[in-house]
Amino acid sequence: MNGTATPSPPPPGRSIDIELGGQEVITIELDNLDPNPDDLLEVLREGQCKVWIWTRLAAEYWRRGHLDAAEKIAQTALETLLANGAAASLPPVYSFLVNLQIARASKAPKLKLPNARQDLISEKLREEYNKEAARIFNDGERVATENGQSGTMLAVLTRGTLQMSSGLWDDASRTFDAVLAEKPTNVVALLGKAKIAYARRQFPQALKLFQKVLQLNPNCRPDPRIGIGLCLWAMDHKAKAKAAWQRSIEVNPGDWSAQLLLGLEALNSSKNESQSEEERREEFLRGTRLIERAFNANQKNSAAANALCELFLQKGQTKRALKLAERTIQFADVKGILCDGYIRAARVCHKEGSRRDAMSHFQKAKEARKDNVLATIGLAQLQMKNDETAAAIHTLDTFLQTPSNPKSLELMAMLASLRAYPRPGVSSADKVEEKKRARELFDRVCKAIGVPGDGFSQTNGHSQILSSSARKLGEDAEMFIEIAKLYQEESLEKMERAYKQALKNYEASGKAEPRLVNNLGALRHMEGHLDEAQALYETALTNAAGLDSSSAEAMSTSILYNLARVYEDQGQEAKAREAYDKLLARHPEYVDAKLRQANMLAELNRHNDAHDLIKQALSSQSSNLNIRAFYTHFLIQSNLPKPAKDFVFLTLRDHDKHDVYSLCAAGWLQYHQARENRDGSPKGIEERKRGFQRSAEFYEKALHLDPLCAVAAQGLAIVVAEDALGNLGGALGPMAPDEAQKRMKNSREALDIFAKVRESINDGSVYANMGHCYYARDEFDRAIESYETASKRFYSNQNVPVLLCLCRAWYAKANKDQSFSAMNTALQYAQKALHLNPWDKATLYNIAMIQQKAAELLMSVPPAKRSLKDLQKAIEQATHGQKLFASLAADKSPQVPYSRDIADQRRKYGESMLRRCEEHLSTQRQWEAEAQAKIEAARLRRQQEKERQDAEERARLEELRKQAEKLAEERRLAREQALEWTREVKRLESDEEREKQAKKSKRGKRSENVSGDEGAVGEPKQKKRRGKLKKSAEEGGEGAEGEDAALFSGDDEEQKPRKRPKKRAVRDDDDDEETAAAPRKKQYKSKEVISDSDEEMS
Repeated sequence: MNGTATPSPPPPGRSIDIELGGQEVITIELDNLDPNPDDLLEVLREGQCKVWIWTRLAAEYWRRGHLDAAEKIAQTALETLLANGAAASLPPVYSFLVNLQIARASKAPKLKLPNARQDLISEKLREEYNKEAARIFNDGERVATENGQSGTMLAVLTRGTLQMSSGLWDDASRTFDAVLAEKPTNVVALLGKAKIAYARRQFPQALKLFQKVLQLNPNCRPDPRIGIGLCLWAMDHKAKAKAAWQRSIEVNPGDWSAQLLLGLEALNSSKNESQSEEERREEFLRGTRLIERAFNANQKNSAAANALCELFLQKGQTKRALKLAERTIQFADVKGILCDGYIRAARVCHKEGSRRDAMSHFQKAKEARKDNVLATIGLAQLQMKNDETAAAIHTLDTFLQTPSNPKSLELMAMLASLRAYPRPGVSSADKVEEKKRARELFDRVCKAIGVPGDGFSQTNGHSQILSSSARKLGEDAEMFIEIAKLYQEESLEKMERAYKQALKNYEASGKAEPRLVNNLGALRHMEGHLDEAQALYETALTNAAGLDSSSAEAMSTSILYNLARVYEDQGQEAKAREAYDKLLARHPEYVDAKLRQANMLAELNRHNDAHDLIKQALSSQSSNLNIRAFYTHFLIQSNLPKPAKDFVFLTLRDHDKHDVYSLCAAGWLQYHQARENRDGSPKGIEERKRGFQRSAEFYEKALHLDPLCAVAAQGLAIVVAEDALGNLGGALGPMAPDEAQKRMKNSREALDIFAKVRESINDGSVYANMGHCYYARDEFDRAIESYETASKRFYSNQNVPVLLCLCRAWYAKANKDQSFSAMNTALQYAQKALHLNPWDKATLYNIAMIQQKAAELLMSVPPAKRSLKDLQKAIEQATHGQKLFASLAADKSPQVPYSRDIADQRRKYGESMLRRCEEHLSTQRQWEAEAQAKIEAARLRRQQEKERQDAEERARLEELRKQAEKLAEERRLAREQALEWTREVKRLESDEEREKQAKKSKRGKRSENVSGDEGAVGEPKQKKRRGKLKKSAEEGGEGAEGEDAALFSGDDEEQKPRKRPKKRAVRDDDDDEETAAAPRKKQYKSKEVISDSDEEMS
C-alpha cells in the first residue's frame, strides 16, 4: 500500500508499505530497522510519504532507544515536507521534536559539579534541552498559526509536557485542565495532573488520577502502577504499595522504576528489628540486588545512584561511593535526593581527609534542605575539627531555634556536649550560663528518651516509638557521664542518677567500668551512706583487678585510697591504716595517704609521729599547696598559732601569693592573735587594731580572687559583727553614745552575710556565728535555735564551745523572762559541757553562778509565780553552788580563768541569801496553804451547786414522766371510745340493710298483682331515699366528749367511720338535742313520686 495515497493513517501494524513511483512497493519491517536511517530516509524522500509515516518511523526508532536516528528522521521530515509545500502537515513533526528534546532533558544532568573527582560528564544540561524544546515548540506554533491549525490537542498536550519539564507546575496544571475539559479521558493529561498532585503532596487526589489512568489504559507507559504505589506508600499503606510495584514488574519486567522502589522497600524492611537476623539479611541482599539492577537499567537515575551510594559507603568503597554521590548531585531533580547526594559526597570527602570539600558539600546540602539534620550535624563536626567550636555551636543552635526544623535528639545532645565543653576566651559568667543551657538540653534529651532500652518514650501521656539512633543515644554511657559532670556542682542526686544510668549501659554492653562504680561510691560516701560506699568501692576494686595491668594499677590506687577513707570515717582505724600502708608500700610518694595517716595519728594525740609524716610529704613535694594547707591546719589544731602564722606567710611569699586557702588562714591567724592579745597599753591597743586591719585585708584579698569564697566572707562577717575595725565593743577605746545602735546595725549586716555563706558552707560554725549575732541583738530565741542547729546537726551535742553558747543564751533568756525553767535548761547545758571537759574551771564557775542566780531569781518573784517544789530545788542547787564558789575561791593554781575575789564575793553573797531561805520557804508554804484552802472552798461550793442542780434536774424529769404517763392513759381511753363508736356505726348500717331488703320484697309481691298493661305503663320510678340517721361524730361530738376530742388533735376524725353518700342522714340541730338520749328507732320517709294512687306503704 502506498502511504502517500491513503488519506488517513492505516491501523497500527509492525510493517509499513511505501510505494515508489510506479508499481514498486517497499515494505519496511518495524522490528528489523537498521540503526542507521540514511537508506530509509532516501526511500521516504523518494516516496514523498505522508507525515504520519515519518513520525511513525521516528517514534519506532525512539522506542528502540535510537534518539539520534529519530531526531534525524524528524528533521529530514521538516526539510522534505517544506520543500514539497506541505507546511500545513508539519505541526505533528514539531511536537515530536519537542517531546524528543524533553526526553533528552529527562536524562540530562541538572547541573555540573565544577570540582567533580569521579563522575566527569560532558553532556548538555537539562535546562539547555528545555530551552531547545521551547524554541522548537514556538516554531511549530508559528507554523500552525500560519496554516490555521493552532490549538490542536497534540499541541496543547505538548505545551503541558514542556511546562512540566521546565518546572512550571501551575501552568502545566491549567493546560491539562483545558485538555480534560474537552476530553476527560485523555490519558496524557490525566498522568500529568496525577504527577502534579503528587508533587504537591495531594496524595489521595493523585491516587484517584493514577487509578483512572490504569482503568482507561492498563498497558499505559509510563506504568501508572508506579504512581499508585508511591501514593499508597505516602498514605502509609505500605503493603498495598508493595503489591502495586510487584504487579508493575509482572506487567513490565524490564521497568527499572518498580525494581528501584521494591529494592528501597526491602532495605527499609531489613532495618525492622522485630524480624530475625536471617530475615533481615535476606531482605538486605534482595534490596541490594534490585537496586543494582535498576541502576544498570538506567545509570542516570539519581534515586538509584543515591541508594547504591549508601551501600558502597557501608562497604567502605569510597571511590565508587563518591562517583555515585556526584552522579546523584548532577542528575537529581528533587531537593531531598540532591541533599542526600551532597551529604554522602561530604561523608566520603570527610573520610578521605578532604575537609575543605566536605565542608563545601555539607553547606550545599544545607542550602538544598535547611531542615536536614544530617547536614547540620556534619557541618558542625567539621567546624569542630577545624577548632571552630563557637561556629559549631552557632550552627546547631540556629537549627534548633528555627521552629519549622525537626527537634533532633542527636543534635540536642551534640549541642549540649559542646556547650558543656570549656572553651578559651569565655568568661566565668558565660561558662556558668553555657553549663546551664547544656543541662537544659540534656534534660530535654533524657525526657524524650525516657527509659533507655524500652523503645518508647512518654509524651503527654502517649507512647511514641523512638528511632534507632535515639535508642542508641539512650544507650550511650559517655553521654550520661557528661551529664553527671555537669551536675557535679548543682545536684548530687541528678549526678548519681546519671552515673547509675551510665553504669547500667556499660553492664548491658558486657563491659566493666570500675571508675563509674568508684564515682558512685564517692557520692554515697559524701552523702554519709558509708556502708553502701564501702560495698561500691570494694566492687570497683574487684572489677579493676580484672583489667589489663596498664590501666588497672592507676584505677586500683585511687579506689583503694577511697576505700581507706571510708574505713576511716566508719571508725575502722585498723583497716584504714592497713589500706594506707598498702598504698604507701606500692607508691611511697603517694602523699595523700601519708597525710591521712598523719591525721589519724593526730586524733590519737600522737602529734610528733603525725608531724614527721607531714614533713616527709613536704620534703617530697614542697610546692604542693594541698600539703601546705594541711600542714597549716595541723599547726592550728595543735595550738601552735605562731609556727602556723610563719608557715602561712612563707607559703604566700615563696610559693603562691594568690593562694586563697593561705590568705584565709592568714586572716584567721591575724584575727585570733589580735583578739587574744590582752595588752591594755596604748601600744598594745594599737597593735591589736593593726592585727584586725590586716586580718580584714587578707579576707578581702581572698574574696577579690574568689568572689564565691564563703570562708573569707564569713571571716569578714565576724569582723563586722564584733566591730573589730572600730572599738571592739569598748575594748579598743571609749564606747560611743550610740554603741547599742551600732551593735545592732553591725549584727544585722553580719547576719545577711552569714545567711549567704550558709548556702555555700555546710558547717556548724556558720550557725554558731549567726547565733552570736542574734545574741548581740538580744534575740535569744533565735540565737538558741541557731546554736541548737549547729550542736545537733553538725557536732552531735559534743562541741563544748557551742554547748556553752547555748548555756549563755538560755541564761540570758531566763533573766529576761524571769523563768526558772529556762535557768534550769542553761544549767543542763553547762553540766553537759563540764562532762565533756571536766577540767574546765570556767565551766565550773558558770555552773555555780547559774545555781546561785536561780535561787536569787525565785526569791525575787512573788509567791504566786513560784512553787514550793521549785524553791526547795533552787535552794538545794544554791547550796551546791556555795560549795563550788568556796572551792574555786580557795583554788591555789597559779592561773585560773576567773577572779578568786569575785568567787569569794559570790560565796559571801550566797551565804546571806541562804539565810533568808527559811523565811521564803515559810512564806511560800503559808501562801500555798492559803491558796489550797481557797481552792478547796471553791471546790466545795462548786460541788454543792452541782448537787442542787442535779436535784432540780431529777425533779423536773420526774414531773415530765408523770405527765407522759397521764397523757398515755388519756390516749388509751380515747382509742377505746373510738373503737366503740366504730362498732355502733357498723351495727346501724346492718339494720338499715335488713330494712331495705324487706321493702324490696314487699314491692315485688305487689307488682305481681298489677296487670301487664298497667305494669308496663305505670311502672314507678326508683325511689330516692333520704334517711335521717345521726352522724356518729354528732352523737359524741358535744358535751363530755369535747375534751377527749381536743386531746386527740384531729385523730378522732380519722378514726370515725364515714357513711356512703346514699346513706347520709340529714338532721336538724334541734332534733339532735331532743333525741340525744332516746333509743334509736327505724324511720321512714315517703317516696318523692307516687306512681299509683292505689299503692300502699306497709
